[in-house]
Amino acid sequence: MARVARAARQAQWMQLAEQAKACRACPLWQGATQTVFGEGPVAARLMLVGEQPGDREDLQGHPFVGPAGRLLDEALAQLGWPRDQLYLTNAVKHFKYELRGKRRMHKSPAQREVQACAPWLEQEIATVDPGAIVALGATAARAVLGHAVPVLANRGQWLAREDGRRVLITLHPSALLRDRGPDRDAAIAAWIEDLRRAAG
Repeated sequence: MARVARAARQAQWMQLAEQAKACRACPLWQGATQTVFGEGPVAARLMLVGEQPGDREDLQGHPFVGPAGRLLDEALAQLGWPRDQLYLTNAVKHFKYELRGKRRMHKSPAQREVQACAPWLEQEIATVDPGAIVALGATAARAVLGHAVPVLANRGQWLAREDGRRVLITLHPSALLRDRGPDRDAAIAAWIEDLRRAAG
């Protein structure tokens, strides 16, 4: 029965991913290369939610494959968490950017764009049914919890969604990449310790 249920959830997920490709709920699809839906096993115990695809994700069609994804992979390796056992997704499914010369520079999504993508994220959560969710950054936290969350004040802490699911709040890896100060290594180590709390 468990195998049949998982197959049904996998089929539901595949249908969702296909439907998301045609999403026109906000204007972001117009400049994006493609929709970047979540990836991972439908029975994943842990779901990690970021902000939006970046340049590399937009081109390759997979979440967390750019510089922030590489930092996340390093953290997962330290934690001993196989990436293929996690479900990785973003609050927003299209890349928002502004052109600077020929470079496409990340631009934070507006709240209306996050809201436009909310049905996709909620259906991912319902389909995967994770035991816990990690919200990476303020946009992800707001999308998952439905209200603004001060990330620095709540990092490393568990908050609860209305459906009872636990949500661990921490920084997005891109915030750590922007940190050029002398304490960057310590900041990354502290972030990994935040993530480690999700293993319990």
